[in-house]
Amino acid sequence: MIRQKKKKPPRGSTTREQRNPLDFAVASRDRATLEMVQSAIRHKQVMLAYQPIVSAENTTTPAFYEGLIRVLDETDRIIPAKDFMDAVENTELGRQLDCLALELGLQTLERHPNLRLSINMSARSIGYGPWADILKRAVGGTSTLGDRLILEISENSVNLVPDIVRNFMTDMRSQNVSFALDDYGAGMTSFAVFREFPFDFIKLDGSFSRNICTDQANQVLASAVAAIAEKFDMMSVASRVESPQDARTLHALGFDCLQGFAFGAPTVNPPWAKQRPAKTARR
Repeated sequence: MIRQKKKKPPRGSTTREQRNPLDFAVASRDRATLEMVQSAIRHKQVMLAYQPIVSAENTTTPAFYEGLIRVLDETDRIIPAKDFMDAVENTELGRQLDCLALELGLQTLERHPNLRLSINMSARSIGYGPWADILKRAVGGTSTLGDRLILEISENSVNLVPDIVRNFMTDMRSQNVSFALDDYGAGMTSFAVFREFPFDFIKLDGSFSRNICTDQANQVLASAVAAIAEKFDMMSVASRVESPQDARTLHALGFDCLQGFAFGAPTVNPPWAKQRPAKTARR
């Protein structure tokens, strides 16, 4: 059998990658990101950074915290999720990160019984066996961890598989797990989500919070979300609040809780990490 030689491109012509240098750069970056995350998972270089969510009326004391996934790169730099999540979200690595985030969050709740914590998840993880097993083992039986666990699902993720999400929420609410609708308003928003899903919290997308003190359009939209949340007996949370002026405006618009750099950046060294563990009585 005679193999045909691949035709070389004509002299002076360009390959697809050469014609699209931006596409090539993006693909190369994504490959590097996947390799970094894969290495972090393999070497267990994964952690949570904790950011406080405060009451809009009393911003000095956190109501609860959000645990945000972080990985370490080869130089031990802490890499935030925004720098890698887009590349891994729809892959097996994304599901593995969901497992690690949940596992780390549950360990933190177990060690600190006065803490309430929210953890991000993807709707795709509901059917992922290892993730579901971690959750069910932790909140099943006589466990009370579910009372202090909040699972955050983005609006886009809810719309991906709405029936599966609805059934999952109903099942987990029987274990006292709470749910937050994350990034509300970031995509194709629908008011039907308030009626069709039993969310306990709704988090307004941070794009509405920035400079809301002077943005009348965002004030109208944000106040509508806060009012609807109140009518449906949900706690409203405004995210990415970065100034006292915006915080005061959001409080006046009716938001229950606030989250953002104005009250604390995500940190891998939260306040309770500095506390000495309680002594156990000797038998």
